[in-house]
Formats: sequence, C-alpha cells, structure tokens
Amino acid sequence: MNTVLGVTLQGIEALPVEVEVEITGGLFSISVVGLPDAAVREARERVRAALRALGMSVRGRVAVNLAPADRPKEGALLDLAMAMGIASSMKKASCLKPALFLGELALDGRVRRVRGAVPAAILARKRGWPLFVSPENAAEVALVHGVEAYAVETLADLFDHFSGQGQLPRVEQDPGSEFQGKPDPDFADIKGQSAAKRALEIAAAGHHNVLFVGSPGSGKTLLARALRGVLPPLSDEEMLETLLVRSTVGLASEYSRERPFRAVHHTASAISICGGGSTMRPGEISLAHRGVLFLDEFTEFRRDLLESLRQPLEDGVISVSRAAGTVTYPARVLLATACNPCPCGFYGDPVEPCRCSASALERYRRKISGPILDRIDLYVNVPRLTPEELVQIGDDNGPPSEHVREKVIAARTMQWERWGDQGYQCNAELPEKVLRRQVAVGGEERAFLKTMASKMRLSGRGISRVVKVGRTIADLAGSEKVAVEHLAEALAYREGGALPWTQ
Repeated sequence: MNTVLGVTLQGIEALPVEVEVEITGGLFSISVVGLPDAAVREARERVRAALRALGMSVRGRVAVNLAPADRPKEGALLDLAMAMGIASSMKKASCLKPALFLGELALDGRVRRVRGAVPAAILARKRGWPLFVSPENAAEVALVHGVEAYAVETLADLFDHFSGQGQLPRVEQDPGSEFQGKPDPDFADIKGQSAAKRALEIAAAGHHNVLFVGSPGSGKTLLARALRGVLPPLSDEEMLETLLVRSTVGLASEYSRERPFRAVHHTASAISICGGGSTMRPGEISLAHRGVLFLDEFTEFRRDLLESLRQPLEDGVISVSRAAGTVTYPARVLLATACNPCPCGFYGDPVEPCRCSASALERYRRKISGPILDRIDLYVNVPRLTPEELVQIGDDNGPPSEHVREKVIAARTMQWERWGDQGYQCNAELPEKVLRRQVAVGGEERAFLKTMASKMRLSGRGISRVVKVGRTIADLAGSEKVAVEHLAEALAYREGGALPWTQ
C-alpha cells in the first residue's frame, strides 16, 4: 500500500484513499484521476501554490491517482495528502510508513479545517496509522481516545517533521468532563401544566415520542424545549455517535454529554431533514440522533415530509438512496411535536370559541396521517392557563428538572440492566418479539388491555406502544411488574383527552 493516504467520506464513515503521484517530463500540467469532484480538481492550484510558497517549483507532467478509482472523492479533504504525495515524488519529503493526511491548503501553505475529522480519527485508530490534521481539527480528534494524531500548522512544519528538522505537536487526548448542563428552561420555571410535565418525564425515561396540542400561548414550545433538561447524559458510545454525525457535516464538536436538540422549521425540505443531496450529507434527524427532534407547528409540515419519517422512527436508522449510491445514517431520535388543535387554534378552549367549520376541522385532521400518529406514544393536551395562574409569583411549580432527571436516570438504568445484553437501551427500542415474550403483563392486565384496545380501536403497533409506555411508567415507580394502573395511565396519554384526532 502507498504510504501517503487521504480520506473520503461515505455517509458518516471515513474511507482510506491512496494518493499515487507520477511526474514525467514535458510541459507543466497536473491531472487528477479517480472520480474527483470539482473541489478535488481545484486542489491542483491550491497544492501548486502552497508548494511554490515553500520554494518547491513543480515541473513536468504530474499525474495524481486517487485509489480506489471507482470510489467518488469530494471536498477539500485530500489537499494535504496530495501535497505530501507530490513532495514525496519530488524527493523533497519522505513518508516511510503509512500515514493519514487530512486538511485543506491555503495558497501560502497554511492548513485549514475540514469536515470529517472524527471519522478520520476513528479510521486511523482502527488501522494503527498516525493522523496529521489542522490545529482547528485537533479539538475534535482529541475526543477520540487511542489515536496517534499531530497538529499541522503549515505545510513547511509537516515537511520539517518528516525530515527530522522539527517536531509537530501531538494532539493530547481530552480527558472529558462530567455532565454539568444546566436545564434551560427548567421545569420549576414553568407554571402549571403538571400533566404535560409528567408526560415529559415518561417520554424522557423510555424515549417515547410525544405530541403537544393546545391553544396558542399555552406553553407547548416551552415544554418541548424543557424536555432536553430532563434527559440523561450521553454515554461514551452515544457521544461518539453524535460526534461522528456532527463532524461529517462540519459542525463544531465539543466534549459535551448533553443530548442534541434540533428544532426544525416547517418550511424545511425533505432532504434537509432526512439527508442526501449531491454530497449525501446527514439531515436534521441524524443530527438529533440520541437526542430530541422538535417539530413545531406539526400540521404545517408537508405531508410527504412527515411520511418520510416513518422508517427512521420505527428502525432508528435512515437509508438514503441517490444516483451516487446508498448510505445509512443513525436516526434514533425522540420526536417531540407541537401544534394547535384546529386552524383557528381554539378547538376545546374554555375561553375563546372555535370558529372553524366542520369541513375545515376535517381537513385539518387529515394533515397528519394515521401511520404517523400511530408512531407517537403520548398525546398531551396542553390547556390554556388562567390569568390568575399566570400572574402568581413564588408559588411551587413542582420539582426542578434536575430532580426529574435523577428519576429518569434511575429508570433508564433499570432498562439498561434489563435489555442491555440484547442491545437495547430503552423500552421504546424493543422489537415486537422481545416485547411479547419478556415484558411481564399478567392475566388481569391483559384482559384490561384487550377491553380498552377494542374500545379505542388500537392497531397492533398502538397496543405495543401502550405496553412499552406502561413498562416505562412501572420503571419510574420502581415496579418489576406492569400493573393495571400503569397501563391505564399509558392509555390515558394514548387517548389524548379532547384532541381532535381522537374523536
């Protein structure tokens, strides 16, 4: 294998690229082959200028082959590797053992930040190769423990390192810190809405999807944003998964155990949420992996966009197929949604009368399909607070988010001890075969569930989700058995009270 290696990205995975260079006589030209995109082809001028800034004049016909030749290469990730390959071919630098180079070159030889540093670091650690990156990427690489990495300020520093005239600083591993995120907003700052807060506690404990429905100004968005504050901190494995996605799209990465929270506007496109495009980048649902995806004004999203969420909500991954290929992104999200109960916003409101006609209300109901609603575990009615409740100051608004988070962590710990050896973290992830065989539901509870499922016309998926929510409620109560009262509370959230979709 060639000793000069670069990186290209396929989804969130870094793939090695061998950089082979041949220089022959003749008029000067640089050709790059191996399915490069426009950004890779433009690297010819950046690399030539950076080498000229060091006094290295490239002459003759230069052929750069990026192998394997049938794998598309994109972006400016290969600049540093191409410069090293050309310098090695000119006998100006030598790389005696395989090494991975990642960075964009400035015309004066400086090395700039690129996306994909975390996937590249994981590849380097797996293969046992040293990794050379920009100082701006060093903070991301430091989060991947066990990798040998060096920060390259300029191309001259890199050449001095290999010639023995200098030594590049090694990237020190980040020891990390404990989870210290302060909830904002805090449960203690939200007046009233005890039923909605209880629903958020259940959603966080079992990773259950939730829908808030209420009049304008009732606090739906505030409640949804408070959900992040009661979620448990990311584990080491989960944090690495989120870092992979963020690094792939070029977002800044930091050592934080706070779970992602992505709020999406209803004008977003399907590609921006699901991923894809010409460069096959992850979308918002993957950026929210292991965290919360919040869709405000749920009924204003296009129908086709909502339908595209069916598979990832069920499977925890999303597969995107384009002409350039097929990639799979992680998409294990907790979906939080909020909307008004009707077009005017006051259906069922005790103060303002609803002015919508029956036909307008029916059209509004049809904006969200049954299969999407079937994938939501908790329907929460958020009533308008009275002026007296809103102006009260200093009253007890219930336990703060940190106390609720402790209960959630205890429930998640029980679930991990129960399902961890089978590869599941939360009750919401359980497949049907595990749910039927291993969730303890007695005869009395089965009879009750059968009666209520027939009355509420629940589908098979709906019954399974009720049992999962009941299991989570039992975990919060510290019970090993799912009792009737646990199923009754789960069914109450499934029924949704006075929501228009349950009528």
